[in-house]
Amino acid sequence: MELWVVIGIALGLSMDAFAVSLCKGVSLPKSGWTPALWVGLCFGGFQFAMPVVGYFLGTTVSGFTQRYAPWLAFALLAFIGGKMLVENLKNQDGEACTTTFKFKELMVLGVATSIDALAVGISFALLEETIWGPSAVIGIVTFLLSFLGVLFGRKIGIFLQKKAGILGGIVLIAIGLKILLENLLA
Repeated sequence: MELWVVIGIALGLSMDAFAVSLCKGVSLPKSGWTPALWVGLCFGGFQFAMPVVGYFLGTTVSGFTQRYAPWLAFALLAFIGGKMLVENLKNQDGEACTTTFKFKELMVLGVATSIDALAVGISFALLEETIWGPSAVIGIVTFLLSFLGVLFGRKIGIFLQKKAGILGGIVLIAIGLKILLENLLA
């Protein structure tokens, strides 16, 4: 898979984590490197691990679904992207930012923001793509965006939180459509 496609997937997947990071940045009394590093490592780590887990789950069923892989990849990416779009368009007021910063909460948020990456890993398995490189890119991009989201959350968080989710949804749907069209026209 081309690097620009992997980067697009990474950007799309990281938008939930970025939005939550902005929210965390807004809720902190002052921005600092330590909370930003913890959020980045947590979200980036989960975004790296989930596609790998999804990939290995997907390889167990890939023999049965080889013929339908492009359709399944499109369906998964379109579903995730559509869900992101609907959630962000439906919530006109923006989600309320919590003011807590606890390890357990951070872990739960890490899992919650990376569930969609599990589905992407399944898609990679169905398309017989490699996973380690793309997972690393997804993890690094998510780390960087989450780290920066916390640092700059005080200044830009409320304004960009909703827009990040909308952009992520559009990117995931577009990539799913690209995969489908490439395989149908090949």
